[in-house]
Amino acid sequence: MKTWIAGAAMALAAMAGMAQADGHGDYPERPVMLMVSYGAGGATDFQARIVTMTAGNEDALGVPIAIVNRPGAGGRVGWNWLASEADADGYTLGAYNVPHFIAQSIEGGVSYSTDSFEPIANWGADPAVFVVGADSEFNSMEDVIAYAKENPGGLTFSGAGLFVGHHIAALQLEKAADVKMAYIPNNAGGAGAMRAVIAGEVMGGVNNLSDAFRAQNAGNVKILGIFDTERSDFLPDVPTMQEQGYDIDNASVNYRGVMVPKGTPQPIIDHLAETVPAMFDNDRVKSRMEAGGSPMRIMSRDEVIEMWAAREETLKELLAGL
Repeated sequence: MKTWIAGAAMALAAMAGMAQADGHGDYPERPVMLMVSYGAGGATDFQARIVTMTAGNEDALGVPIAIVNRPGAGGRVGWNWLASEADADGYTLGAYNVPHFIAQSIEGGVSYSTDSFEPIANWGADPAVFVVGADSEFNSMEDVIAYAKENPGGLTFSGAGLFVGHHIAALQLEKAADVKMAYIPNNAGGAGAMRAVIAGEVMGGVNNLSDAFRAQNAGNVKILGIFDTERSDFLPDVPTMQEQGYDIDNASVNYRGVMVPKGTPQPIIDHLAETVPAMFDNDRVKSRMEAGGSPMRIMSRDEVIEMWAAREETLKELLAGL
């Protein structure tokens, strides 16, 4: 009898260990890390800190999420690390930016693709905008393009890196307006690119609406156009590029969300997929995001899987054409 009890106890202990190992049990038992591939102060970092601020609540993950920045090369440094070195244990999450990481994987030279990660949920969709310094002589996209036509390659403008949403928007603008401009990727991401505009190091820039919204409210920049098919509720007086005569769609809109490395146990993925969208859909989170000019678009795991696939097909065609 004692032997049977001891054997049963050992079997139960083994089952409990297996359950915890495959994502059941008490997951998460300790704080979780969210890797952001851009520097502190940029739109992705700013928003990631807001959308995860209620993670410790009982109706969310029940443990805090710590943001860790791994910036460099337009996001490549962080996403290469997440794909090839991070532990796939549910305690290492990554913030994704689409079209950024998908466009980079299409162009090559990186260690990741959509097959390297498992999406969890999407929190926002941030259009690109064209900005100039507050004291710039440019007051419309017509002014910008007129200068670019008179000075081929002479109009300098910043963005967060190569083959990120900013760069794609820049390529679309050059093609639609039939001009050659000097796009200058900034190693410090969107925050660095915005600082370059404000400091007068470049004549203009393509940046996130959310970053530009805060910079314009501070009196540092003027926003001249939106790379989207509709005007933004945050900037109702700023026309789209299409309204200003440039055939540019919404391919550069920056979708942001959470993913995990491929190989993360499915029960953990399922738990996160059930919990994270509700964490985003929190009144405190939505209020803070709205105050910061950060457009939200909450999407489930299944919706993100579909979005990734659709964006990949669109980007393959777009980048081949550009």
